[in-house]
Amino acid sequence: MKTSIQNNIMKNFKQAILLLFAFNLSLVAFAQEDSVNTIKDSLNNVQLLEFNQKLKQIEIQRLQDSLKKVELQNQLNSLQTTDNLKKAELEQQLQELNDAETTRLAEKKQHIDEMRLTANGFGVIGFFDDTLFTIYSKLGSFSPKDRAHAISERIKKLADVIDAEADTLIVIESEGTYDVMHGETIIVTVSENDAIWNDKPAKELAEEYAEIIMASIKRYQSETSTMTILKRISLVLLVLLVLIAVIYWNGRLFKWTAKKIEDQDGKKLKGIKIKNYTLFDSKREVKALLFVNKISKACINILLLYIALPILFGIFPWTRNFADTLFGYVLNPIKSMGSSFLHYLPNLITIIVIIFIFRYVKKGLYFLKTEVEKGNLVLSGFYADWANPTYQIIKVLLFAFMVVVIFPYLPGSDSPVFQGVSVLLGFLITFGSAGSLSNIVAGVVLTYMRLFSIGDRVKIGDVFGDVVEKSLLVTRVRTTKNEIISIPNSNVMSSHTINYSSDAPEKGLIIHSTVTIGYDVPWKKMHETLLEAAKRTDFMLATPEPFVLQTSLDDFYVSYEINGYTKDPNKQALIYSSLHQNIQDVCNENGIEILSPHYRAGRDGNATTIPADYLPKDYEAPSFKVKVDK
Repeated sequence: MKTSIQNNIMKNFKQAILLLFAFNLSLVAFAQEDSVNTIKDSLNNVQLLEFNQKLKQIEIQRLQDSLKKVELQNQLNSLQTTDNLKKAELEQQLQELNDAETTRLAEKKQHIDEMRLTANGFGVIGFFDDTLFTIYSKLGSFSPKDRAHAISERIKKLADVIDAEADTLIVIESEGTYDVMHGETIIVTVSENDAIWNDKPAKELAEEYAEIIMASIKRYQSETSTMTILKRISLVLLVLLVLIAVIYWNGRLFKWTAKKIEDQDGKKLKGIKIKNYTLFDSKREVKALLFVNKISKACINILLLYIALPILFGIFPWTRNFADTLFGYVLNPIKSMGSSFLHYLPNLITIIVIIFIFRYVKKGLYFLKTEVEKGNLVLSGFYADWANPTYQIIKVLLFAFMVVVIFPYLPGSDSPVFQGVSVLLGFLITFGSAGSLSNIVAGVVLTYMRLFSIGDRVKIGDVFGDVVEKSLLVTRVRTTKNEIISIPNSNVMSSHTINYSSDAPEKGLIIHSTVTIGYDVPWKKMHETLLEAAKRTDFMLATPEPFVLQTSLDDFYVSYEINGYTKDPNKQALIYSSLHQNIQDVCNENGIEILSPHYRAGRDGNATTIPADYLPKDYEAPSFKVKVDK
């Protein structure tokens, strides 16, 4: 029992590890996001570089104006009190420089406000990969990115040399800037540009930075204390134990449900039937429910991991951001797909409307086709058997037109890859189905030529039989020997076709056969004999009456052709067989021997070739005639 429980624990724990590994695999799937972020950072660097060049020019002008102001102030201080005219001139120049300073500040603020909407600064990173504050402007030879990196490094070094409870950071003004310092070390310098970017006075911003840095150091020293780390490790172990226990009991629960499902085989689970069709027998139904049970178990395990991982990663401050990042790789694509779907929704609605319209147009055409087939709707020059093939052709054309209309609304239809694949498919279809296209065209032509219909007795080339199927590609014929022969429609078009059934219901099909009889039999008697044989033949019509034609007078015999009408062309083999039997019977009854073309009889001592059943009872074979010359 203990071994079974241990195996279940290990099995469920392995499932949890595999699921965790699946989450990590998503890092690879979305690694391309790094390249996108790199491009965005490059563009942001270019924007900030251009902006800082403008600020540099403004700053140079400020320095020049400052030097000039100092010079004017010195001149003003050195003037005699009686030199009022020169004093007024110097004061006016000072006022102009002050006005220029005000204009310069306004211009700088305007530039910064314009950049605030598009430019992204560089964050100063704290001890737990959290952003303490953001740097936008350069200072001296340091770019915003270099400043942010340097400040981050100073803060991390500061944590090892400062006592957060006793020491503090001070703010000192220095040549128009404010320095946040610890002892003799400058941690961060706040310039006028930094103040404008943050929309605060420089001194106030420097004091705010000092408070943020001290709070970060205090939090780091508190989080990295030995007692705190031990507590967090204990909490991690507790969460893992709870997770393993829940996954284990979840496995036990679904193992119990699986056993219950198997026990119901043939009892409550007897299969699913739709009318007379068995969709699922009991075995398949049990198998399907077991699969659903297995999937449900996996989904719950994933949900448990989804809940547990943020808790585990949130215990240690270093991994809190990692939990958000890890789940971001899974959730961001889902959000992206959802956003793409919402943006694509108008096009999707358009496609649905187009399909809806074409569907009801097709229904309308189907109704017209049905009416024409039934004869309820008669169109001049349009035969009823044309209705279905015409409907099929129009349906294909409608579908092609619908695809053309929908194509621009498909996602990615304007991309070169999508267009290239479309051209390749068109190329393959065009050149790979050249023979099929010729058969399709021939099938359409045959439909409107009305050479034959299903069930007609035909002869196509050397193939003789009944038409059992007509399609756009082939025509299938069942021979009199019950053989199915498929003939490509292009071959049907290039061969001559004999249709025995087209006029048979109205005019009748003429069945004919030729008999050769010697000149010793009177032709009138032979005519009567053949007509009698035709009248005895089944499926041979009495009206119109059969008739006999003498087709030739040959060297040794006369050729008689018996012709009769029938409305059953599909029974030709049976009719011909019956006719030939009756010709033999009637000829024998009338004492007519069928000796030609290759049968010759000698009457000197030889019996007649007529069967004995047709001869008189007192019939005797003639004796030999012997002539003796004296």
